[in-house]
Amino acid sequence: MRTLAKTIDLVAAFDASPNPYMLLDDQFRYAGMNQAYLDVTQRRREDLLGQPVMEMFDGGQGEQSSENARQLSASFNKVIATGQPDHLAVLHYPIPVPQDDGATAYDDRYWSCTHTPIKDGGGRVTHILQHTTDITELEKLRRQIGRLRPDEPPSALDSLIGGGMFRRAMSVQADNRRLEIERRQLLDMFMQAPGFVAVLNGPDHIVQMHNDAYGQLIGQRQVIGKPIREALPELAGQGYDDCLDEVLATGEAFRGRQSPVQLQQARKGPPSTRYLDFTYQPIRDEAGKIIGVFVQGHDVTETVIAAERQKLMIDELNHRVKNTLATVQSIAMQTARSHEDPRTFAETFQSRILSLSHTHDLLTRSHWEGADLREVLEHETTAHGLHRLTLNGPNVALEPAMAVSLGMIFHELATNAAKYGALSTGEGRVMVDWSIADLNDPRLAILWRETGGPKVAQPERRGFGSRLVERNVRHDLAGVVQMHYRDDGLIVDINIPLNREAA
Repeated sequence: MRTLAKTIDLVAAFDASPNPYMLLDDQFRYAGMNQAYLDVTQRRREDLLGQPVMEMFDGGQGEQSSENARQLSASFNKVIATGQPDHLAVLHYPIPVPQDDGATAYDDRYWSCTHTPIKDGGGRVTHILQHTTDITELEKLRRQIGRLRPDEPPSALDSLIGGGMFRRAMSVQADNRRLEIERRQLLDMFMQAPGFVAVLNGPDHIVQMHNDAYGQLIGQRQVIGKPIREALPELAGQGYDDCLDEVLATGEAFRGRQSPVQLQQARKGPPSTRYLDFTYQPIRDEAGKIIGVFVQGHDVTETVIAAERQKLMIDELNHRVKNTLATVQSIAMQTARSHEDPRTFAETFQSRILSLSHTHDLLTRSHWEGADLREVLEHETTAHGLHRLTLNGPNVALEPAMAVSLGMIFHELATNAAKYGALSTGEGRVMVDWSIADLNDPRLAILWRETGGPKVAQPERRGFGSRLVERNVRHDLAGVVQMHYRDDGLIVDINIPLNREAA
């Protein structure tokens, strides 16, 4: 009962105060006001409760109206942001007075305002209490004194009001407005900076504020007001917490370049590796004491990955060039042994080099990441008419080295079929079937079958083409190959592992 009585006394005292008071919530809507406020504004309590204050009182008309409203709104926002009281020494804010004919007249008023934060148990500003003093008569008196003749000596009242208190108050308020504008501009620059920025406060490195780029880096988590170890628990054991402690203890800045960090950027996904260029700089108070750490940097993950990819591509290119030169050398030597006539040597050598070039073109399209088996087959046999070939099998992604070797194999088989086999006559056909067996240790089985061509007999000696096929399958692809020379056409059975590292 005693608590209730105290509450009633406080409410009664609030309402009985001769000075105008109003209470706003954190959205600047009326939560309460005393009778003096209602008398000054000539409004009813039920018309104001719950309504946005900036809509109920627009501060006059024209450009002055916008400036009055801006000053008042800026003061409210400052109280919410800082949790500290704010003062407006002189606020020109006319009061709208409804007329009997429905029009609105404005009662020209000047006010001195104090805005005090009301906080909850957690320290969050939930309401703003405004206390105002009507200084309209004082301002009018000051203006009247300001109209004295230039040759008339100022009076004591002029010195007190016109030349003293008001000028100082207006000057201080103008300086405060200028400082507030500069502070807001700096804050805007802070928030819009392309790099990530954060301010950590105290020995626990409590996140006081951060910009949008920092929010994106940490997956838009709510970290304001939390110690960094609680806000970003995945940093534990990565050394960054220790670096913050060292900056706070020594006052020396710490810089990291392309430093890998594991960050939880998705709520349910695993941590991802990001690479950061960053600086930890100490923040000092007016006495020079270190009170926090300023974090600034850039996410350079894409740059690091691009550099790594470029290095891998250069290493791969060097490796491929060496292999290609060795292949060309082998083709030249073997072709020379099989062709004593320079003209036939040149033709055969050129066709084999073109086959190698075709496969390289195919791989270049995928940035040497590989090629599909069907694409390699079509590339090497298209010159003989795809309508004469039947290709049947699933999509099989080939490593670059495997694609090069199979490309040369298919070229030799297609060339041999065009010279001596099924493709040398108009009725002949070639069927190529392939499949993948044993998914635990996948192997690629390819069956090349020729039909409708001239009869095939076992050759008396092995030519370069058959030796190249056997060498590529057994040496380059670690597989096995069998060639069957049947009366109705050549059959080549190839079986190679798919999980072998590229040569």
